[in-house]
Amino acid sequence: MTERRVAHEDRDDALAALLAPWLPGRRWFPIKGVDARVTAIGGLSLTDPEGTATVRLLLLRAEGGGTGAVLQVPVVLGVDVADGDPALVGRLPDGTAVVDGAGRPEFERAWLAEADRPAGSAPEPADALGTPKVVPGEQSNTSVILPGAGPDGSTAMLKVFRGLTEGDNPDVDVPRALAEVGWTHVPRPLAWLGAEWPDGDGTAHGHLGVLSAFVPGAQDGFELACDLARRGESFADLAEDLGEVVGQMHRALARALPDDVLPAAQGSTAPSGRHAAAPEPGLSPAAARVADALAARFAWASGIVPELAGFADPVAALAERTRLLADVPHRQRVHGDLHLGQVLRGDDTWYVLDFEGEPLLPVAQRTRPDLALRDAAGMLRSFDYAAAVGDAPAAWTEVARTAFLTGYSAESTDVDPGTRAHLLRVLELDKALYEAVYEARNRPDWLPIPLAGVQRLIG
Repeated sequence: MTERRVAHEDRDDALAALLAPWLPGRRWFPIKGVDARVTAIGGLSLTDPEGTATVRLLLLRAEGGGTGAVLQVPVVLGVDVADGDPALVGRLPDGTAVVDGAGRPEFERAWLAEADRPAGSAPEPADALGTPKVVPGEQSNTSVILPGAGPDGSTAMLKVFRGLTEGDNPDVDVPRALAEVGWTHVPRPLAWLGAEWPDGDGTAHGHLGVLSAFVPGAQDGFELACDLARRGESFADLAEDLGEVVGQMHRALARALPDDVLPAAQGSTAPSGRHAAAPEPGLSPAAARVADALAARFAWASGIVPELAGFADPVAALAERTRLLADVPHRQRVHGDLHLGQVLRGDDTWYVLDFEGEPLLPVAQRTRPDLALRDAAGMLRSFDYAAAVGDAPAAWTEVARTAFLTGYSAESTDVDPGTRAHLLRVLELDKALYEAVYEARNRPDWLPIPLAGVQRLIG
């Protein structure tokens, strides 16, 4: 990755002041409910091949409520735009119009001209680009559909990373590695852009965005499942196919990014940050790590969601049975945040997206090896949500779950079926406890969904 050094310009401070009141209205802005302090780190100036405007990739530091983040905000300066245009953020003191760059052709052309590409690959001519279209509804980043930006004039997808952390972004490196080993269920990366920026007394480096192949006519996996649930149609065949693809993904990840064991320094920690206790002599350290993580998750979640308090004894009993497991699979690179919203159905198959993980976590944590079954557990939890949104009966979910596990088990044979079933129960419960906290804090009306999941998994 070419390292482009971020530099501070005089106008960056004025841009930060102009953007500060605009940022809280963006879904990807991470500081909610409190006033945020926004300052300029610097930026990169890109050249639009058509020379119609100035493009600035501005990096800002936002702080508030005890948290902080480095954010990327592409802006286009000097275009002819009328007051009241929804793309207009505001004007600098000299009257220069400042426009949100994400959906602007000036930004797309400049980004494509500057980006790194695989050897032997060249950008498509700027005049071949069609009208960019911002994908609505994203919470962490901004994706733009770009007609004409792919090979031979095909459509491509540009993802602009909003929250930046130190290290190469796994949503660039993992799909590249998977494509290199011939796994075809991930949109192939076509170009990427990286930079380094001031970070305290040193510098940080990371990716700013990635251009990937676009799957035309593909449907979001969660929307597809919800539609079927709403119509009372089975998801079984699609779920079994999805299970096979997820199992194949884990095998491909093990080939593309081999990392057989979790280093001792990266042992599991509780949500509070406490390290798990050492296992008793004669017991499996891997099993103890899973058991301790479940106990810690419950202690954290039940302190926030009072409705969970009654589950303390059965959760403790499940953790102790987990501690006695003798055969726990090795840890490896995983997706890390897999659910129906991270897959697309197109070309009669499934594609897996968004290997970035939680954008505000350090890259070292997001790329840490884990149990592959955690991805499968996340997908199973997603079926509960699709059924709730689609108002489907419990039987719809059970059929989908069984079909998914049939497909997954056919491609994942590194553990005996009994241990797999037990670990999936534990990992799915861990995820449901996390969801209960999230829903209690953000969507209280949805809290019954994870609570019902906890009840089912305990029962």
